[in-house]
Amino acid sequence: MPLFEITDLSPGDEAAIAQVARIMVEAFRDHTPSWPDLASAEEEVRESFGEDRVSRVARDGVVVIGWIGGIREYDGHAWELHPLAVDPARQGEGIGRALVTDLERQVAARGATTLYLGADDEDGRTSLSDADLYPNPLERLARIENPGRHPYEFYLSCGFSLVGVIPDANGPGKPDILMARRIAGS
Repeated sequence: MPLFEITDLSPGDEAAIAQVARIMVEAFRDHTPSWPDLASAEEEVRESFGEDRVSRVARDGVVVIGWIGGIREYDGHAWELHPLAVDPARQGEGIGRALVTDLERQVAARGATTLYLGADDEDGRTSLSDADLYPNPLERLARIENPGRHPYEFYLSCGFSLVGVIPDANGPGKPDILMARRIAGS
């Protein structure tokens, strides 16, 4: 039985929003410049309250320990998992996996058949980084290696498949690794 619960994150829960922003900055600090400070992280959290979005948190009592967002795409047939962040002090406890499973249930109830994500490699954690992936990026993707603990292996363990790569998506040698999974029961 998990020692945490997963609930909606509401726009009026300022304490939880602040906790999520802190988790995002800490979880992504060494890996991506997407949320370099609390203000940019909080802005991302507030965008998750938009129409056709899902915003869920894992809580241990009143303390937020993880957050996941979903964005409706492709007329609701597919939803993007964006983002997932777990407090670094609590990683490895099944929180991320539970949040992914919960998001899958949330979007399945809204008619989704696919859940997908992009897992950027901006800091050299995979064999796709700092490489010219052309002329055949899918061949390079098929031989991907993970010397730097990139999260794509976590997503593989959650049932996602590698479905593509966008070379240089974040600048030269900084690809976006695309992953997707069929929603259970669809």
